[in-house]
Amino acid sequence: MNKSGGFDRTKKIISGLIDIVIYHYAIYLSFWLRYDGMIPFFNYYAYEEARLYIMLAFALFNVLFGMYILYNKSRIDFVYLTVLVQFIMTLAIMVFTFYGRWFTFPRSVIGISFIISTIMLLIWRFIVFNIYEKVDGTKKVMVVGSIEACKKAIFNFGNAKNNRHTITLAVTDNFYENIKNNMNKVDIVYLSEDLKDKLKIYDMMIRKDKKIFLQTSFENMVMVNPNIMNIEDESLIEVSNFRISPENDLIKRLIDFIVALLMIIVTSPIMIITAILVKLTSKGPVFYKQIRITKNQKEFNILKFRTMGATAEKDSGPVLASSNDARVTPIGKHLRSLRIDELPQLINVLLGDMALVGPRPERPFFVDQFKELNPYYYLRHNVRAGITGYAQVYGKYATDFNSKLNFDLLYIKKYSMILDVKIMVQTIKILFDKVSSKGVDEEMDIKITPIPETITILD
Repeated sequence: MNKSGGFDRTKKIISGLIDIVIYHYAIYLSFWLRYDGMIPFFNYYAYEEARLYIMLAFALFNVLFGMYILYNKSRIDFVYLTVLVQFIMTLAIMVFTFYGRWFTFPRSVIGISFIISTIMLLIWRFIVFNIYEKVDGTKKVMVVGSIEACKKAIFNFGNAKNNRHTITLAVTDNFYENIKNNMNKVDIVYLSEDLKDKLKIYDMMIRKDKKIFLQTSFENMVMVNPNIMNIEDESLIEVSNFRISPENDLIKRLIDFIVALLMIIVTSPIMIITAILVKLTSKGPVFYKQIRITKNQKEFNILKFRTMGATAEKDSGPVLASSNDARVTPIGKHLRSLRIDELPQLINVLLGDMALVGPRPERPFFVDQFKELNPYYYLRHNVRAGITGYAQVYGKYATDFNSKLNFDLLYIKKYSMILDVKIMVQTIKILFDKVSSKGVDEEMDIKITPIPETITILD
């Protein structure tokens, strides 16, 4: 493969098509193993009738779970994502064969295919990932900005679960000259904050065909998802605002209502059992009500299954939850780790106070603090608060409020129904990630964190 071309979209599409072929032959092999090489026609015919729907669902789930986004993956990610998708496909095949009345599709073959397809797909995906690593390799990054901004970037890159991007140079002064003299030593230049000579740096990077990373400052986020207008002989860039259009908001609300109602019906046995367990294991009410802020600064009572003692904040006042929080009951830890405690919020969705996807609602006490610290915090309240959100799926639970705010504002800017579907599917994935279910730990003081000796500082 051409190294300059990288692992582009065409190669990913080819990889995905081969996935489909492998999955087909995994099911065929499952038939062959089940019937010792003598496959009954009427059994295999049921699969042939359902095959188109099965393969479309297979491709859709793999795309929604981000299987072909490789830069942020590790090998263990491929293992649990492949197992998870194949488990969902097992259920999907049962649904297809039931509604399509293809009853001769043997359940034993579906069970065997889960094992066979998982093994075959993992082998192929490890091969693809090895090729990707050789083609794209580890990218050397030059981070540019103040010492504090560079330290934050170094900390974030250093804590990534893979080493796809490694900071090797940090420029803290004389930005243009230092970048110009050292740009051939790196693959990417990351401007970790706004610089006065950034236009000259952009021009230099573009001329040298170097990739540029920018931080999510308000100035940069304003330019996300613009509309291009042509007036006579002039082209204009219309900056989109931080709102969802009224028509999209109406469609989103209708979908939320229908899906929430169905989910309440489906999960009602789980909620009944949970209510009984909460009542039997600790004193106090089953549900926990707390005032939160949603769209247009409106206050509402969020509903959760109670996971703490009934008097948890009587003495301490409002505090953010933390890892290993002593206030959490034994059953509450399990409810939180599985997100079962948040199921009653489906009622909030029915009432219109929340959406299935949106910024997580905060309490007035913390909202007032965050507004003082960041003047753009109010923008996240241009949409309904959500049960899950962009920050919960793509960020870390314990990140600071500014980082969460950036995720929330990007979600509003990039909103689409497809994005909502992706976030809801990705939420299933993070149920298996213990980090995302933890509380907020004490913030590490990045200012006093030393810069590793492997990074050269240019000032």
